[in-house]
Amino acid sequence: MIVFAALTPHSPLLLPSVNKDKQKPIAKTKTAMAALADELYAAKPDVILIISSHGNLYEDAFTINLHDAYRPDLSEFGDLTLHRPFSPDFKLIDDIQRALRRKQFPIGLTSDEKLDYGASVPLLLLTEHLPSIHIVPLSYSHLGGKEHFQFGDALKDVLVNSNKRIAVIASGDQSHALQTTSPAGFHKQGKAYDKAIQDAIVNRNTAQLLKLTPESLEHAHQCSYQPILMLLGIMERLSYDPVIHSYEFPFGVGYLVVHFELG
Repeated sequence: MIVFAALTPHSPLLLPSVNKDKQKPIAKTKTAMAALADELYAAKPDVILIISSHGNLYEDAFTINLHDAYRPDLSEFGDLTLHRPFSPDFKLIDDIQRALRRKQFPIGLTSDEKLDYGASVPLLLLTEHLPSIHIVPLSYSHLGGKEHFQFGDALKDVLVNSNKRIAVIASGDQSHALQTTSPAGFHKQGKAYDKAIQDAIVNRNTAQLLKLTPESLEHAHQCSYQPILMLLGIMERLSYDPVIHSYEFPFGVGYLVVHFELG
């Protein structure tokens, strides 16, 4: 059963080990993530399905990383001290890949000990008090938005019928083009994208997101569109209340924290 659902940013700058001297500008996001960590702990999950936008991506298939143990890897950001292990949920991974293949969805398995930062950052920030939590690392594909929503909707059937208590976290940063100092510079589609995401979540209007054009998504320079659509597919027809805990862009990249409070 699904006991928790959320959307989080995944910038390594949220971690003191990477960005020790600039934690004040991200105070809203850090406070929101701390509140989310408390809510996740209260949900008492057995396993976290983490949807990352920086894992092993394939053009025409969704992927699950299956390994006997995982290790967060932030070495490219200068953090060589991480030793927090995570374990897979072999049974849930097998149930997911079998069920989705029966429904003719393209899904494959990879095997990598290292967790990309899209998965690592939310897990490190949210699971301090869940030392024995198991995970299922899932990556999106380069298929269209509709296919991602449909994949999430099909995946939901496996999750709600599982006897495990499952938390679902979609990981992604919003536009990287919100101001002239942003990593991608400024583009008007940046703010338009971030507003469209928040409006669609609050109003539960997935159709609005499916209308976004590839050109507008490219100009927005974001890494959250597909994970959000997968999460909204999972939440389709479930009773929930979307609560935006925070939104800010202190370094020119949109950080959005949302808790989908289950009814």
